[in-house]
Amino acid sequence: MIIFIHGFGSDGFGGKATLLRQYCAQHNIAFIAPSISTIPDLAISTLEELIQQWQRVDDVKLIGSSLGGFYAMYLADKYNLPVVLINPSIAPVFTLGKKIGEGINFHDFSGYEWTAEHVQSLEKYQCSFSGQRCLLLVQTGDDVLDYKLAVEKLPDAQHVIEQGGNHGFEGFERYLSRITKFLIL
Repeated sequence: MIIFIHGFGSDGFGGKATLLRQYCAQHNIAFIAPSISTIPDLAISTLEELIQQWQRVDDVKLIGSSLGGFYAMYLADKYNLPVVLINPSIAPVFTLGKKIGEGINFHDFSGYEWTAEHVQSLEKYQCSFSGQRCLLLVQTGDDVLDYKLAVEKLPDAQHVIEQGGNHGFEGFERYLSRITKFLIL
């Protein structure tokens, strides 16, 4: 089972989730991309339930993008799972501290509130994950996060560093086969 964890202000029907869902369906790979809460503790609780409810926890594989990458690092470290990280957030307490207030979901335009308490709750999910069993995909043109932080944080990961691009990871569809092969092998 592959679990895709979306980023901040997104949901399980974003561009990368949709591409992965279609690819996995075509290749008979179990896949889910849940729409998780913007509240960090609820998001982690939901993801932990999904992992623990699968027949064998060690059959679970993770993919995380942006804040979902931060959550995926925490879960990969906790459950010793393989993970693919796409332009992951390494310091969300800092970056999302700037987003306090009302927000709008990128895909369904629903509203949410992001509070200082939500930002503080992210601190408990910081971990010492160094990237073992990890494929890191970053683009230097990420206009939201500094890709160098992820490369430095994850020295043991397999690194794919593309020049240019953006935070959404331009040309993501080129990596679908590599991602699933990495997770399934």
